[in-house]
Amino acid sequence: MKSNEIKEAALKYFTIHGYEGASLSQIAEEVGLKKQSIYAHFKGKDDLFLQVLRDAKEAELSSKLHYFSTVDSQNPERDLYGFLQLVIDLFQKNELLRFWLRMTFFPPAHLRNEIGEEVADIEGKVQSVLEGKFQDWIDAKVIVHDIAKTPTLAFLGVVDSILIELVYVNDEERLKDKLEACWSVFWRGISHS
Repeated sequence: MKSNEIKEAALKYFTIHGYEGASLSQIAEEVGLKKQSIYAHFKGKDDLFLQVLRDAKEAELSSKLHYFSTVDSQNPERDLYGFLQLVIDLFQKNELLRFWLRMTFFPPAHLRNEIGEEVADIEGKVQSVLEGKFQDWIDAKVIVHDIAKTPTLAFLGVVDSILIELVYVNDEERLKDKLEACWSVFWRGISHS
């Protein structure tokens, strides 16, 4: 139980202050422990940080996989646009996922490679699921394309564009405008109309 409390406090401090600004002393104090007691649960600050990061990664992955498990293979327009809305909601409303987004864009320099591996892992899993969905839509002739990889990568480019808005700009109107513009061009490129 204390491990989870420590991770919750760490999430708060890492999100507010970043890796460098968060201290184990602050985190320990938040949960009513002495700094040394954290070492009974975690090897150190890096271990605690990476465990919180992996929890965030799993939360993002499970949310996306759950969404895709409910997707109807006959309505890609609704399902893909709904996924873009899910991405926006996840990162605007969930502190754990805001932490994931910030730390994957701005990783602590000494953990860049480990975080990069975590990002590559989740991106690979999401791309694989998306490619399967695009292939289903191609096979059902509800979208126009030869191979699933091309629209998958193009769609992930739209997702990346939205994530950049969420990290750097944080302007609701600009986010909405960018979403609509990217979506319009993307959908025109793969639809029959």
